[in-house]
Amino acid sequence: MAPSLLILTDFFQAANRALDYASNLAGAIGARLVLLHVRRDSALDPEMFTGQLSNLSQEAIDLALSRVAGNLAVPVAAEVGHGRVEYAVADAVGRHHPALIVLGRPDYSDLPDELVQTTSLDILRTSPYPMLVVPHTLASTTPPRRLLLAVDGEEFSLGAHAGAARHLLAALGAELTVLHVAASPSATEPDPAIWDSVLQTGLAVDLPTEVHTRTVVSPDPVESILQAARPENFDLVVLIARPRSFWGQLFHHSVTAQVLLQSRIPVLVLPAAE
Repeated sequence: MAPSLLILTDFFQAANRALDYASNLAGAIGARLVLLHVRRDSALDPEMFTGQLSNLSQEAIDLALSRVAGNLAVPVAAEVGHGRVEYAVADAVGRHHPALIVLGRPDYSDLPDELVQTTSLDILRTSPYPMLVVPHTLASTTPPRRLLLAVDGEEFSLGAHAGAARHLLAALGAELTVLHVAASPSATEPDPAIWDSVLQTGLAVDLPTEVHTRTVVSPDPVESILQAARPENFDLVVLIARPRSFWGQLFHHSVTAQVLLQSRIPVLVLPAAE
């Protein structure tokens, strides 16, 4: 059975851009789409009173989903969830077992970081799963060919998600660069153990070119990753999120969260196994 991509849509600009990106990605890797709209009708939803939620009737939602699905060039199934997005997504993931969750990142430029409530962070904290976040400012929705994998120097495993991640990279035929942000000046030379850890995940298997490596020394890993992940150099940045990153509200201040909020290129988050 072909792999699937679970794409969230609220019919706003960011979601539409993410849908275009997901459709092109699905075509490139031979996947199908599961289009999910969540009616955020929970009284506990923090965005219920901000005006940031669509307020469509069920009939209007069905019509919009039908129109969107009819314009896609890849196989697609559409469904409607209810309540808090993170729980609706967890339910859909349990039924469809997608390779990725895909969603758009809206424009948060007018909001202070501490006031930003993001669907991606809530989903990752509630039920960590491979997720692709597409910024609303993305200029091109063509499949990525130049990937930047940012690592922290510690060993990691992708557990049950390793196979899907390997298939994605191999199907894309992308060029992979591994970036290690080191805190110590003594770590300017690449540590073979870091690259061995990446190789053991299988992410470099069947890639068309040799994996490139780069080490930078900086006390600020977020800034270093964002500086490296420029649109003129890379099409996608891949982050490994460790279980400790998801504990409580601290996740909103983690490296993963900050790169998700600020990156100018799509961000693929791969949760590490415990």
